[in-house]
Amino acid sequence: MRIDKFLKNARIIKRRTVGKAACDGGRVSINGKVVKAGAQVNIGDTVSIAFGDGNMTVEVLALPEHVTKDMSESMYRIIS
Repeated sequence: MRIDKFLKNARIIKRRTVGKAACDGGRVSINGKVVKAGAQVNIGDTVSIAFGDGNMTVEVLALPEHVTKDMSESMYRIIS
């Protein structure tokens, strides 16, 4: 699954276009490597996102295509 789609499905970032902009701006990394919006994310990967007020690091637990609001929090585990 593309990283911008994962961020949107997991509801970490509200819209996919905002996720794409964050990736293209160099604020998203997978396993320590800064990535573009089209980069593939896999189960077990560590994703770090730099927000304006800090950083968020999560571990990817699931990659379902269609996600409900209740299911979105089960897609990742917050590390820091």
